[in-house]
Amino acid sequence: MIIATNVNKQFGKLKVLDNVSTTCEKGECIALIGPNGCGKTTLIKSILGMVVPDSGVIKFNEKDIKNQWEYRDEIGYMPQIGRYPDNMTIGQVLEMMKDIRNKKTALDDDLIRAFSLPKLLDKRMRTLSGGTRQKISAAIAFLFNPTVLILDEPTAGLDPVSSELLKEKIITEKENGKLVLITSHVLSELDDLVTRIIYMQDGKLLFQKSIEELRADTGEVKLSRAIARVMTNEGA
Repeated sequence: MIIATNVNKQFGKLKVLDNVSTTCEKGECIALIGPNGCGKTTLIKSILGMVVPDSGVIKFNEKDIKNQWEYRDEIGYMPQIGRYPDNMTIGQVLEMMKDIRNKKTALDDDLIRAFSLPKLLDKRMRTLSGGTRQKISAAIAFLFNPTVLILDEPTAGLDPVSSELLKEKIITEKENGKLVLITSHVLSELDDLVTRIIYMQDGKLLFQKSIEELRADTGEVKLSRAIARVMTNEGA
């Protein structure tokens, strides 16, 4: 569904993507992880068309995304920090997004209801906590029933109940055959979610393994321990 082939990107003298290649298919929930500055965000922004690689090809449904925009209708994106007009209410933001996307198909308002956002529609964005803003970003990402979900630190700032609600929704969408890409520094949040790990470091794709392969190779059940074991072996 999404295929990146030999993707390179450099900002000045800093090479942020170094010959990155990977394939992401429907029905997968993939964790894109690695230390700060490893290239995760640049890779995501390249898939979204917000960053143009210096070389290499990214394909969405077998079509090169370069100079294209229509494919973005199939993607729901949840940024790490959602930026919304401070003077608008939650209801106005949701209506604005509906107008912008102008989708004719049925909307998925599961998270709007799960997070009890209908009770808060008159609240202005400037009055909201970071956690409530995260709920809005999550609700918008899923709202238009996309085939691909890209979620950047999705549980950051969420209370435990809301975090579980979001994780349950992610699992449901994965089981419905959607592709989910998640970045997170909290590996314990990913244990029950992901089917594959893509680990990046210094702009390179260091390794990519299914959860089953990772656990078999390391003898560890918990993702955080398995990653630590792989990285210890890499450094040996």
